Amino acid sequence: MTQVATHTVHDPGAVDPRLTTTRMTRSPAGARAEQVLLAVIIVVPLLALVAAIPVAWGWGVDWHALVIAAVMYAISGHGITIGFHRHLTHGAFKAKRALRVALAVAGSLAIEGPVIRWVADHRRHHAFSDQAGDPHSPWRYGENVRALVKGLWFAHVGWMFDVEQTNHERFAPDLLADRWIARVSKAFPWLSAVSLLLPAAIGYAWSGWRWQGAVIAFFWASLVRVALLHHVTWSINSICHAIGTRPFSVRDRSANVWWLAIPSMGESWHNLHHADPTAARHGVLPGQLDSSARIIWMLEKLHLISDVRWPSAERIAGKRAHPAPA
Repeated sequence: MTQVATHTVHDPGAVDPRLTTTRMTRSPAGARAEQVLLAVIIVVPLLALVAAIPVAWGWGVDWHALVIAAVMYAISGHGITIGFHRHLTHGAFKAKRALRVALAVAGSLAIEGPVIRWVADHRRHHAFSDQAGDPHSPWRYGENVRALVKGLWFAHVGWMFDVEQTNHERFAPDLLADRWIARVSKAFPWLSAVSLLLPAAIGYAWSGWRWQGAVIAFFWASLVRVALLHHVTWSINSICHAIGTRPFSVRDRSANVWWLAIPSMGESWHNLHHADPTAARHGVLPGQLDSSARIIWMLEKLHLISDVRWPSAERIAGKRAHPAPA
C-alpha cells in the first residue's frame, strides 16, 4: 500500500499494515461489478443533491417530502453514529439484543456499506490513524497542496474503491461471531432497497395515493437524503483530519469542525473522539452540540442500555493539549 506522509509518528509496536488487509477474492468481473454499483450508489444521489436547489425553486418540493426526509435522515444518521460507531465499533455502551439489532438496521439504512465492513474499516482507521495502514487518511500522499487535495479526495470517497479490503477476521471477529449482526450485514442489499423505496411508499400514501407524491418523496427523502448523509459522514474522514481545532492531545491530525456538528449529529467533535475513542459523548466542551450523546443519555434513563462510558471531568482535563488554568 502507498505510504503516508513522513510527518506521522509510527508506533513501533504496531502490526504490519499488510496483515490488516486482504485482496478481493472474487473474480475481476465481480470486483468490477461491485465498483460500478458503488459508483452508482455514490453518483446518483449526489446528482440529486446538486439538482435539489433548482428543483425546489421550480416545482418539486412539498412539506410531506421534507418531513419524510428529515425523519429518515435522523433515523439512518443516528443509526450510524450511535449504532455502527459508538456502540458496535467502540463499545461506548451495552445494549440488549433487540436494540443492538435495531441500531444495526437503522445504520444500514444510511447505505454506507454492510455493518461488519463499516466497523472493520473504522477500527482499522483507529489502529493506524494517519499512518500507513489507515484506510482513509487525507495525508496519504504528502503535505503540499497538490498532495493534500489528492489525499482529501481519497479520504472522502476514493478509498472505497481500493481493491484491498480491511481484514474482517482481524478487526471485527466479535461481529462475525454474532449471528444476529452477521444476518443484518448480509441483508445490506435488501435494507438498502427498503431505505430507497420506503420514503416513496410513504409519500405516495401521504399525498392521497398520488404518484407525484411518491416521486417527490423519492427525490428528497431517498436520493437527496442519502447523498447528504454520505458526504457528511465522509467529511469526518477527510475534513476532520485536515482542518479544525485540536484542544486534546492525540497522535494523529484529528480535529474539531464546529459547522459539521449538527448535520453529523456530534461526530465532528472528532479530536476528543480520537483522544478517547470509547467515550459515549464527543462534544464535551461548553456549547458543543452532540445529538447522538443526548439520545444515548435518554436510552440510559429509559434503562434500554447500560454501562455507558461517559467521559468524566477529570478524564477530559487529563487529555487537554493545554490544560485549562485552575
